[in-house]
Amino acid sequence: MRVLLFISMICCSYADYEIKTLSTHPRVYVIPNFLSEKECDHLIELSTPMLERSTVLNEQGGIDSIDERRSSYGAFFPTDLQDRTVRKIERRIADLTHYPVENGESIQILRYKKGGEYQPHFDYFPRSTLGGASALSRGGQRVATVIMYLKAPSAGGETIFPRANLSIVPKKGTALLFYNCLENGQEDPLSLHGGAPVKGGEKWIATKWIREGVFY
Repeated sequence: MRVLLFISMICCSYADYEIKTLSTHPRVYVIPNFLSEKECDHLIELSTPMLERSTVLNEQGGIDSIDERRSSYGAFFPTDLQDRTVRKIERRIADLTHYPVENGESIQILRYKKGGEYQPHFDYFPRSTLGGASALSRGGQRVATVIMYLKAPSAGGETIFPRANLSIVPKKGTALLFYNCLENGQEDPLSLHGGAPVKGGEKWIATKWIREGVFY
């Protein structure tokens, strides 16, 4: 019901921003000016000392591993982080998605240098693998993803949906919302997406994954 209610709103402005529909299959929406320049800069500054090479889910279980398909550096904000800007943004995301703050994983900041990319992948967890089952036990499936562009590269770095023929050019302050699952809760294979290689400058994004239940 949350998803159906949200879909009915995708046509006009909401709060202090406008929501634009890019696709209905998969469900993809863009929200210009979701973050202020000051908020973008703050998230970058706050996360910079924490950055480490990004990893991917180990589907066999155990520790997640480095994969050449994902060449970014990233950091999750600690769950006990007392930062007013971060908390304000998390509440804004909850208002946007109609899922409570408690259903969201911690915000992850990602930095892509020149040549950095994340080849097409799914954000939902595979139910048939040991690693996927372990991830699902902590709040259920990732039903939605919010990507916030903190710094746009001078060239490249688009967010792509190969099966939907979509390509979104990063713009500082803009957010991208897409659903990894259908309205019936089943995983959506059309949600395959990736980050195209950065051809100039750097790309910084903040990612928020929304679970179907309370994340822990």
